[in-house]
Amino acid sequence: MENNLGSIRIADDVVGIIAGLAATEVPGVAGMSGGLGGGIAEMLGRKNLSKGVKVEVGQKEAAVDLYVIVDFGVRIPEVAANIQSNVKQAIEGMTGLTVVEVNIHVQGVVFPSEEKEDEPVRVR
Repeated sequence: MENNLGSIRIADDVVGIIAGLAATEVPGVAGMSGGLGGGIAEMLGRKNLSKGVKVEVGQKEAAVDLYVIVDFGVRIPEVAANIQSNVKQAIEGMTGLTVVEVNIHVQGVVFPSEEKEDEPVRVR
C-alpha cells in the first residue's frame, strides 16, 4: 500500500494472527490445528494460532488457508462459512487488504468429555 509518505507493508504473520483469532471466535470452532501427528490433529494453544494459518499477502490482496478443529455435533458447512465471513471482515477491517480467498481445512473433531459430572464415579 502506498500513500504520500511512503509505503505500508503488513507482515504475513500479522495477517495470520488476525485470521487465527477471528476463526477461534466462531462458535463451533474448538481451535486451530498445527497439522496431523500420528493421524490425530494437534490442537494449538492461543500463543501459536498463526501456525494453523497459511497466508499469502500481496500489495493489495490476501489469501488465507485455515486449519481448524471443530466441536462434535456442529454443522461443519455452516461453521466454515461463518469462519470465512469473520476472517474476511477482520482482515479487511484491520489491514485494508482485500481478502480474495479464505479456504477452510477441517482437520479434526473434539468430542465432549465422556465422564458427566452427575454420574457417580464407580472407581476411585
